[in-house]
Amino acid sequence: MSAHRAKYPVATMCRVLGVSTSGYYSWVRRGLSPRMVSDRVLASKIRAIHEQSRGTYGAPRVHVELAEQHVHVAKKRVARLMRTDGIAGVSRRKRVRTTRRNPEAQPAPDLVQRHFSAISPDWLWVADITYVPTWQGFLYLAVVMDAFSRRIVGWAMAGHMRTELVLDALNMAVQQRRPVNVVGHSDHGSQYTSLAYGKRCKEAGVRPSMGSVGDTRVRADRPQDLTHASRRPPGGVRVHRRVVQHPAAALRLGVSVPGGVRAAVVVRGGVTTSVLDCPRNRVKPNCF
Repeated sequence: MSAHRAKYPVATMCRVLGVSTSGYYSWVRRGLSPRMVSDRVLASKIRAIHEQSRGTYGAPRVHVELAEQHVHVAKKRVARLMRTDGIAGVSRRKRVRTTRRNPEAQPAPDLVQRHFSAISPDWLWVADITYVPTWQGFLYLAVVMDAFSRRIVGWAMAGHMRTELVLDALNMAVQQRRPVNVVGHSDHGSQYTSLAYGKRCKEAGVRPSMGSVGDTRVRADRPQDLTHASRRPPGGVRVHRRVVQHPAAALRLGVSVPGGVRAAVVVRGGVTTSVLDCPRNRVKPNCF
């Protein structure tokens, strides 16, 4: 109302808004409440802390800095004031969703039924897509793992998540192992439910299998855990951060991908055992 007093009478605006004229003038003379005054003082301190952090601190870290300055306020109040002033921190990473379902595609039947104990090599393959953050963006990695030995029998890297990515990984696995009636288990991603992937599986003698949506057991045995989990799979493979290291392995193949990122495959005995992360992701190729 104060911003439009030059254009409209106060009485008319009060009548349209359903408030009394005396109540409006009383509000004008009243001034700021103690809470609003306190918010202004706190907002100035928040802006100073945010500028000192070069614009990187969000509400949690600003709240910690205020506590160190003996300013004890609620974290939600700090977040509200930062949101009102348009102040935001910097997020180092964004969440990448690698499984995108195609609602029109027909998924393959579940041939595994959550039984991931293979009785012999090339009895069950597990396939999935993961990503590797680099300084120039995300590098997507498709992996095919043998459930019996937990070895990577096929892999492919690219700057996209199209069907060609999983097809390249499948072709490498088929070329190396020459399977006979192996079960290829995967999630419900659109890459694995595509017609091209199903056709290639039929030609190579791979029986496609897909678990139920949100199956935690499937996610626990997927190949993505080889690059993200901190545990020791059988066979002497040692996992550290995002690199699968093998103490007796030899570096045999170097691959260049778009964006100037370098990656390599670690092999032993002629069989691909792991994928080495790119040097630009703070991981050196000679770390093992």
